[in-house]
Amino acid sequence: MRILLVGAGGVGTAVTRIAARRDFFEHMVVADYDEDRARAAVAGVPRAGGGASAGAGDGTGSADGRFTAARIDASDEAAVRELLERERCDVLLNATDPRFVMPLFRASLAAGANYLDMAMSLSRPHPQRPYEECGVKLGDEQFSLGEDWSDSGRLALVGMGVEPGLSDVFARHAADELFDSIEEVGVRDGANLTVDGYDFAPSFSIWTTIEECLNPPVVFETGRGWFTTPPFSEPEVFEFPEGIGPVECVNVEHEEVLLIPRWVDADRVTFKYGLGSDFINTLRVLHQIGLDRTEPVTVRGADGPARVSPRDVVAACLPDPATLGDRMRGKTCAGTWVKGVKDGRPREVYLYHVVDNEWSMKEYGSQAVVWQTAVNPVVALELLATGAWSGTGILGPEAFEARPFLDLLEDYGSPWGMREQ
Repeated sequence: MRILLVGAGGVGTAVTRIAARRDFFEHMVVADYDEDRARAAVAGVPRAGGGASAGAGDGTGSADGRFTAARIDASDEAAVRELLERERCDVLLNATDPRFVMPLFRASLAAGANYLDMAMSLSRPHPQRPYEECGVKLGDEQFSLGEDWSDSGRLALVGMGVEPGLSDVFARHAADELFDSIEEVGVRDGANLTVDGYDFAPSFSIWTTIEECLNPPVVFETGRGWFTTPPFSEPEVFEFPEGIGPVECVNVEHEEVLLIPRWVDADRVTFKYGLGSDFINTLRVLHQIGLDRTEPVTVRGADGPARVSPRDVVAACLPDPATLGDRMRGKTCAGTWVKGVKDGRPREVYLYHVVDNEWSMKEYGSQAVVWQTAVNPVVALELLATGAWSGTGILGPEAFEARPFLDLLEDYGSPWGMREQ
C-alpha cells in the first residue's frame, strides 16, 4: 500500500509516528502546504530501533525510506491528483481541516485512489429555521457523489478518526454483539485535561472546534429523521471512566449522528461533548463579536489593506495544539453509550477508549487528543491493506464488521473498555 497523507499538523504527525511501527504499507508521502512542517513530521519518524530519525540528506525522507515529504496545496485538486498519480498512491488520508474535504475527495476520485478522512464535508444551517430543520448536513456533499464512487470501484471511508470513527465502530459492535434492539446510541466525549500556563488553550484545532460547536447540533429520531437544536442544548452530567469523573455534556454538531443511522438500527442518535462552562462562554463571545466568521474582512496593515478571515486570526492567536503535550495533564475519553434490550431485558453500556497524555507523550511524543484521533485511521488502513475490511463506494465505519478493528486496536497497545451502566 502506498499512502498520500495530506496534512502534517498534530494529527498528521501522530499518524506518521504510529504507522512507522507497522509494516502493512510500502510508502507514505507526507504532504502539507508548509513543506517545512511536512519535513519535520518525516524527520521525527522513529527509527526501527527507537528514537527519531535524522532525515535523509535533504530533509525530505526518513531513515527507513518509507516516508518522504512534499508540498501540496490541499485546495488545488489538479495538483493533488498529479501528486497521487506521480507517487502511485493507492489511498489518500486526509488530515486537514474540513475546509479541504471536497477538493481532496474529488482529487482522489479523479486519480482512481481510495480515500479516508476524519471529518466530513461542511454543513450549512437552514436559512429560515436553523434550530429546527437541517440545511445542508455534514457529509451531504460527499454522499452526493456516491454513485460516482461506486462506479469507480474505489472506496471512500469517511469519518474514520476517533469521533467520528471509533465511536461509530462501537455502535456497530453494540448492534452486532451486545443488543437485540437499540433505543438510543449516544456518543459522549469528555476529559479532565488541563494545560499549564494557559487560561484558554484548546487541545484540538480551534477552527474545527468553532465550526462544530457553534453550528446547530443535529439529532436523529426514527419517524422524524434528522433535526436540529440550539447550540449547547440538553445539558447532562455524564460519569466518565478511569478517574475522569463527572463532566457536563451538551449537544454538538457531529458526524456520528449523520452516519450511524445509515447502517445501525437505532431509535435515536445523539452526540454530546464535555466542553465546560468557561469554554462554552468563550465560544459564545467569539460568536457575539463575529470572530467565528470565515468570510474575509478588510483590515489595515503596514503594507495597506489586507483581507483576513476572523476565525483564522483566532487560530493564529492561540497555541498550536500539537505543541501543548508537555504542558498537558490528564486523560481524554471517547465513547459510545448505548441503551436497548438484550434477551428481553433492558441494558445500557458505555464502550470507551481512554488515552492518558503522560502515556502518549512518553510513547509517541504526541499529546493525547491528537494521538487518539490519529491511531484509528492507521488501524483502518491496515485492515484495508490486509483485506480484513473491503468495500466500494462511500462508506462509514459502521458499514464494516467491528470486531477486526477492535482486536487490532488492542494489538496497537491501546485497549478499549466497556462499562455496564
